Amino acid sequence: MGLWLSLLYGVAAMPVLLYSEQILLALGQTPEVAGPASTYLKLAGWGLFPALLVMVLKSYLAALERTQIVLWITILAAVVNGLVNYALIFGNWGAPELGIQGAAIASIVTQAVSLLAVALYALWVLPEHEILKNFHRPDWEMFASVFKLGMPIGLTNLSEVSLFAASAMMMGWLGTIPLAAHGVAITLSGLTFMVHLGPSNAATIRAGNAYGQGDRSHMATGAKVVIVMSLVMALIGVVAFLLLPDQLISLFLDADEPNKPAILAVGAGLLAMAALFQLADGMQVIALGLLRGVQDTNWPMVIAALSYWAVGVPASYLFGFHFGWGGVGIWSGLVLGLSFAGVFLMLRFWRHSIKRTEGSAPTDRTD
Repeated sequence: MGLWLSLLYGVAAMPVLLYSEQILLALGQTPEVAGPASTYLKLAGWGLFPALLVMVLKSYLAALERTQIVLWITILAAVVNGLVNYALIFGNWGAPELGIQGAAIASIVTQAVSLLAVALYALWVLPEHEILKNFHRPDWEMFASVFKLGMPIGLTNLSEVSLFAASAMMMGWLGTIPLAAHGVAITLSGLTFMVHLGPSNAATIRAGNAYGQGDRSHMATGAKVVIVMSLVMALIGVVAFLLLPDQLISLFLDADEPNKPAILAVGAGLLAMAALFQLADGMQVIALGLLRGVQDTNWPMVIAALSYWAVGVPASYLFGFHFGWGGVGIWSGLVLGLSFAGVFLMLRFWRHSIKRTEGSAPTDRTD
């Protein structure tokens, strides 16, 4: 039923991608930005369907603590993506030079290969689960259960993703150079975020195990360990972003890029904000992982929506345009929104969710 829900969501999301140019223009983006973005999204959007199915199956395997195969499939996907991008974007190895369309095709191929790999592994190693048996027959009770638990998680993720989408939109209003610097900085931040996401997923699994056993002590110990791990990794990211901004940004730019000095100047300020961003982002994703382990999803959704859209987006606009801080101001709003989310989500876990673990049945704690 998780696969069903993902496919239905893909159908609902496709019109946004197919009409992305009109949407971007209506949101104030220039034709130079909206046109290429729409060219990519109209084609790459079809990869949404296999991508969503991959997410379901990867989560299924991770919940069974089969995280190593998830890693190897992700590495396989990265290799395939790099090779197909290299071939189709630039026309290497006899392939046609397709530019941004080649990048979109590479995304579809990558997601298809990932889906094939993860599905074959699940069917081969776990045949007793019969995960695709009677796939065509709906189980409405399970459908409702998955929807009830998953929809708040999806809306929480949507709130966060839309915060970053709004920041990119505002950076586009500043011009192509700030937008380019933002793209590099957000990519670097995204890479370090993945390091926090791993412990967050582990926190969900371990908290879920402790939750099912009613073992509050084990849950608290595991939570403290994962928080410290995230903090250490965040500090490493802080040091790198503060001491090596030019070197990191230059990895994404051609040596003969005429706008390189301007992009480096803007990007250095953004990476300084990204250093603070590391601490806030790590805190909120770890807290979300812990809360999902104890099936506490509704209030985290509310906290995230308020933090990102009542605090983060208005603050980005206020700092960036009203105060005239530009890109640094927009990123200041990101940091503020993520900080609010991290603090209140952590408070939710330690002051409420963890206290309800011992002596209660799991079915009683879905709020």
